[in-house]
Amino acid sequence: MSDRYAVFGNPVGHSKSPAIHQAFAVQCHQQISYRAILTPRDGFAASVRGFVAAGGRGANVTLPFKEEAWRLATRLSVRAELAGAVNTLLFAGAETLGDNTDGAGLLRDLTCNLACRVAGQRVLLLGAGGAARGVVAPLLDARPALLWIANRTAARASDLAQRFAGRGALAGGAYQELEGEAFDLVINATSASLAGELPPLPAGAFASGSMAYDMMYGQGETPFLAYAREHGAARLADGLGMLVEQAAEAFYLWRGVRPNSAPVVAMLRGTERG
Repeated sequence: MSDRYAVFGNPVGHSKSPAIHQAFAVQCHQQISYRAILTPRDGFAASVRGFVAAGGRGANVTLPFKEEAWRLATRLSVRAELAGAVNTLLFAGAETLGDNTDGAGLLRDLTCNLACRVAGQRVLLLGAGGAARGVVAPLLDARPALLWIANRTAARASDLAQRFAGRGALAGGAYQELEGEAFDLVINATSASLAGELPPLPAGAFASGSMAYDMMYGQGETPFLAYAREHGAARLADGLGMLVEQAAEAFYLWRGVRPNSAPVVAMLRGTERG
């Protein structure tokens, strides 16, 4: 029988993770099954326990459960411990290892796939939830001139910035505090695009030659990317490349084999166009 894996989320019907991991499995000659599990917002832990009891070997975790997955894990990787959020689980006997591959996936997509420079740049990160928490440390390790975290609830942004104090030039606060500031790279880590909405971002946030990056992905341009294009961003990218890159990290953790992500990104882009 194939080893069982899944992605837990709410919503999760849009997820491309099953197609990604099945493509990795074929490429790497691995026997696995992988499915998306729509999880009740108050039933994450119970859903995971049921999956493990049925033979589940590992799982991805998406919105809104990344912080709850952090609490569920019995052991954490260094990057998950830093993030305070988990997007990948590995089940081994009584142990549940929690990891966070989001930051590695984002940086690889930005720097390798998109040739976007982070070092020395002014970077704005929108949101302070589980998606944002997973990428702060890797972004700071890339040595930007400044990483600014903005959130509707200013205290959450400030707390997240404080969590990583001392690792680089970092600030956090409300969207209103961005007035008069411009950034070379603006990353949307909120879930607003899933609801067809837009974070309250000042129009002048995009510097000349800037890149706008939305961690969300879908058919066509997200509201954030449309807004960025209309307000001066020179380059636009959605989160599909990040999704594939973080999935490759998870696949390596589960199977000990590192897949080639490029043909899978190309396959998914072709599917979108078709």
